[in-house]
Amino acid sequence: MSQNEARYTVRSLILTAVIAVIATVLVLESSGRIDHSDNKDHVPVGDFQAINIKPEEPFRMSPKASELHAVCENGFLAIAADVDPSFRGILVDYKNRGVRCSRPAPTAAPVPDSDKAPATLDNAGAEQGKVNDDE
Repeated sequence: MSQNEARYTVRSLILTAVIAVIATVLVLESSGRIDHSDNKDHVPVGDFQAINIKPEEPFRMSPKASELHAVCENGFLAIAADVDPSFRGILVDYKNRGVRCSRPAPTAAPVPDSDKAPATLDNAGAEQGKVNDDE
């Protein structure tokens, strides 16, 4: 090896990589290539877990309250933020099915699928109340 060969330290290589990442993000941001969505419709409100509580086993929960509250919205459980009540989302299970607020009566008509008809809940309720003349 010759004495004129340039040697780089690990610290200078790491610093160069960090500066390159920061510069790339700044250039993409200034050119408008990074999209910051203001649409709240497609943003999850939160990630939730159900805790199975057995009478003989104690469970631990944080003493602090979350910044969310639950509301019954058209028969389904909705989670809303305390700071922005308009920021609300329906609680769904792992198959994207809505979680009901209360157990329906056994004689009640089933809730219509939102995929079948784009009717509002008022129209769906009116449709559920119809009596079939053929029976």
